[in-house]
Amino acid sequence: MKKITYITAVLASAMMLCLTSCTKIKRYEGYKLLWHDEFNGKTLDDKIWNREIRPAGWTNHELQAYTESDENIYVEDGKLVLRAVQKTLKSGKHYYTSGKVQTSNKKDFTYGRVCVRAKAPKGKGLWPAIWMMPTKEKYGNWPVCGEIDIMEVLGNEPEKTYGTIHYGAPHGQKQGTYILSGDSFADSFHEFSVEWEPGKFRWYIDDILFYEENNWFAKSRGGEDFDYPAPFDQDFYIQLNLAVGGDWPGKPDDSTDFEKAKFEIDYVRVYQKKHYDTNVERPTVKFPEPDAKGNYVHNGTFEKQEPLDGSANWIFLTAGGGQGGAQIKDSQMIITTTNYGGLDYSIQLVHPGIGHHKGKYYRINFDAKADGNRTLKVAVTAPEVNWIRYFYDTPVDLTANWKTYTFEYEMKDADDPLARLEFNMGNQKSKDTIYLKNVEVIELD
Repeated sequence: MKKITYITAVLASAMMLCLTSCTKIKRYEGYKLLWHDEFNGKTLDDKIWNREIRPAGWTNHELQAYTESDENIYVEDGKLVLRAVQKTLKSGKHYYTSGKVQTSNKKDFTYGRVCVRAKAPKGKGLWPAIWMMPTKEKYGNWPVCGEIDIMEVLGNEPEKTYGTIHYGAPHGQKQGTYILSGDSFADSFHEFSVEWEPGKFRWYIDDILFYEENNWFAKSRGGEDFDYPAPFDQDFYIQLNLAVGGDWPGKPDDSTDFEKAKFEIDYVRVYQKKHYDTNVERPTVKFPEPDAKGNYVHNGTFEKQEPLDGSANWIFLTAGGGQGGAQIKDSQMIITTTNYGGLDYSIQLVHPGIGHHKGKYYRINFDAKADGNRTLKVAVTAPEVNWIRYFYDTPVDLTANWKTYTFEYEMKDADDPLARLEFNMGNQKSKDTIYLKNVEVIELD
């Protein structure tokens, strides 16, 4: 009996060794595996990872305190688990702890492909992230130093992921999104990847390319320009965390199930090419041209049909619980709302490419009405420059009758070829349908 037990133990040990060492790791042409962690041990490998300790409110007004406790950070069934825990004080007030880990300096690198297979938690106020920060911040502190976000998922929209870079002064960012169909990132594991090369980023979901970017800048707060592709030409390290609350996801509510508030990571793999060509130049962005009447808005009369997905001129978007639709019909843009959501931009219609020059004056014109008395907000914003406003969000009171609305303003910031016109219709306590026509943004003499 003892002999059989001994043999069984040996076989079990050999099987575990095989699981650890024989894991099939995907290969990519032109890349070598730089390092990886499959989380097949019993504890977190402290040769690769550091547990970060931070107080609540440390950044983004987040609610959680990051601890080194095994309650918040542990390895189980071949996966790293970062768990958010809700606790209650005698006063009845909730407080939260969670987990955050980052790679040690020995695992930082410049350029490569990072692949992380993970499953996000579902629930309002939960905010898992896979991201990278520079080791030395040689160009200055955030955001000048640069930040690479491989994955961010909001627990109230678990079917959607964001890939983003932050940089510059003023703060600039570029962002792409991917939405799963018939599934969510909380239902099953998916691989989140970024390919980082000199002058180029590519984001993937399960090897499907969903966003790429090659245009950014590096400028200090003192106005010093750094050569492209700075700040993304230095060593970065990887971070994994599960935040609770904060400016973006908002606070948890009674629907948030903290028994399931777990960010599970199956593996982290970093690949690198043998050689990278660093002789790259920042691409120039062509300033958009207005039409013959000086109008930067194309198809502002809505005489042409469009898919409203960004492939033509107009884009219809929802966020923050907003639900609705938009269509072009009878030379009008018709926007319907089934759930107005909790944000101004929960129901949103935008027109990008409204080029703006510093010191110039502009006029916004449009006709609008609604099925009942309600409000929309109009603005001209800078999606690439921290969403600053060139024309600040201005409420417009609509009635059942057509009315022409006109606004004039001065562009006081630096030239921006990527400004955009926004109509924001969320968070207005109304589901009345809105109608728009004859939309113009004209540069004045």
